[in-house]
Amino acid sequence: MNTNSLLNLTVKDLNRAAQIKEQIDRLNGELASILGGEIAVPFRKGPGRPAGKRGGMSEAGRMAVAAAQRARWAKINAAKGSTPTNDQAPKKRKMSAAGRKAIAAGARARWAKVKAANKPF
Repeated sequence: MNTNSLLNLTVKDLNRAAQIKEQIDRLNGELASILGGEIAVPFRKGPGRPAGKRGGMSEAGRMAVAAAQRARWAKINAAKGSTPTNDQAPKKRKMSAAGRKAIAAGARARWAKVKAANKPF
């Protein structure tokens, strides 16, 4: 129930709601005694976790999960074959000195054209 709706209720409505709640609790108690034990009430929430507490995993649990994941990846990589090491990695392509000079000359020519077009006479 929304807190704003509770604030808008009259005293009479609040008293009636409290009476209905007490009736429900009494009837649940009777039903539990007939059925012989606690009954599960679907619309009620249990006590749950205390406020401010968060579920978490222990350090040992995290380590176990990490070890299991490493084992899974090792199995996958073993099925693919060995992964390339730094010695086996393909070499990066490098630009030749002539190619680099050609690109630089083109850039200089473009900038010279831009500067010449912006010069006042």
